[in-house]
Amino acid sequence: MRVLIVGVGTRGDVAPYTGLGARLRSAGHEVAIAAHEPYARMVREAGLEFRPIAGDPLAVLAPGAGAARLRQYARYGRQVEDGIVGAAAQGADILLLNVAASAGCHVAEAMGVPSLGVHLQPVEPTGDFPPVLGTVRRSLGPRGNRAAARLAFAVPSPAHAGSARRLRARLGLPPMSSRAVYRRREAGRWPVLHGFSPVVLPRPRDWREGLEVVGYWWPARPADPRPPRHLRDFLESGPPPVFVGLGSMAAWDTGRFTELAVRALRRARVRGVLQTGVTGALTDDVLGVDEVSHEWLFPRMAAVAHPAGCGTVAAGLRAGVPAVAMPARADQWLWAARLAALGVAPEPVPWRRVSERALADGIRAALEGRVRERAAALARLVTAEDGAGAVVKAVDGMFGA
Repeated sequence: MRVLIVGVGTRGDVAPYTGLGARLRSAGHEVAIAAHEPYARMVREAGLEFRPIAGDPLAVLAPGAGAARLRQYARYGRQVEDGIVGAAAQGADILLLNVAASAGCHVAEAMGVPSLGVHLQPVEPTGDFPPVLGTVRRSLGPRGNRAAARLAFAVPSPAHAGSARRLRARLGLPPMSSRAVYRRREAGRWPVLHGFSPVVLPRPRDWREGLEVVGYWWPARPADPRPPRHLRDFLESGPPPVFVGLGSMAAWDTGRFTELAVRALRRARVRGVLQTGVTGALTDDVLGVDEVSHEWLFPRMAAVAHPAGCGTVAAGLRAGVPAVAMPARADQWLWAARLAALGVAPEPVPWRRVSERALADGIRAALEGRVRERAAALARLVTAEDGAGAVVKAVDGMFGA
C-alpha cells in the first residue's frame, strides 16, 4: 500500500516519522513523508520519498501578537492545506496525520481513502490534564479540562476560522463546520495512535475507544551519524558535558540565552555543548554546535537541558540521561511536568524565569545520583516497547492484511 505520512511542524514533529516510515517500508509498504523543506534531507536519508509542504513553522513560533500575527498564522495554515492536497494528489492509499495535519482528514475523505491519526501529543479531550496545545497551564479539574479541550476542537482560533469550510468547498465536499467535523470524528471513533510511552504518560482512562498510546517512534538513524571532528575532540577532552538546546525556540533571543547558558554552566562547574544558534568554541569548556543527531549526542551527555518539546524529551529518555526542562508553550508544560514526576528531572524552570542561577541549580539537581539512576531505568523501559509495530499492525488491519 502507498502510505503518506503528513508531518507538519518543526524537526521534532517530523523526525519520529522517519523511523516509523522505515518500519512501514520494511513491512512492504511504499512510504512518503510530506513535511517542510528543511527536513527533506532527513526524510530522504531514511530511504523515504519526500513531498514538500511550503511554509516556515519556526517563523510562526517566533514571539509576536496582534493582527499581523493572525495573518501570518492564516497564511501558514493555507500553505499547509495546499501542501497536504498536493502531496496526496501524488498518490496514497492511506493518510497518516500528525496533530497539525488535521486538514488531511478532509483530503482523505475527498480521495475516498482511510486516514489514521499518528499523534506525538495527547490533544484528545481528557480530565487528566488541561489542553496541551492551548494557553491553559493549570488544571481546571476533570470537567473543566475536558470542556476546554472540546472547545479547542470545535471552535478554531480566529486565524483558522472558516478553514474547514474553505477546504471542503475546494475539494468538492459538502459544507461542514469545525464543530460538526469534530462530532462526526468522535461518533465514528476515528483512530488515533499516540507515539509516546505509556510509562511516561499513561493512557487517560476517560479516553474513548480508538485512542491508544503505543510507545515512541524513534527517528531513523542517519546513514553516517559521525559528527564534526571538533565535536568529537571536545567530547574526548574531558568528562561528559551538559547539553543545552533551544529546539523549536531557536527563533527567540538566541544571543542573550547563549550568554546566560555559558554563565550557568560555569556556575554549575560543568562542561557544556550548546545548540542555541551560535557555533564554535565559546569558552575552553563550552562548545556551540549546529545540527547534530540527538540520538548520537545525548548518550554522551551528563544531562540535557531544553524547552521539553516532544521530540527532544523522547531523545533524552531513550539516552537514559537526566533532564532540565525549560517549558514555554503548548505541550512543553505537560512533558516537563512528567519528567519531574518520573524523577528524571528536577522541577521545571519556566522559560520566562530562566536565569543563570535557576539553570545552574537545575543542572546540579539533575546530576544527582538518584536522578541519573531513574533516567537509566526509564530508558530500559521505553526502549523495550514497539510503538512502530503497533502502527504497522493498524495499517495492515485497515486493508485486511
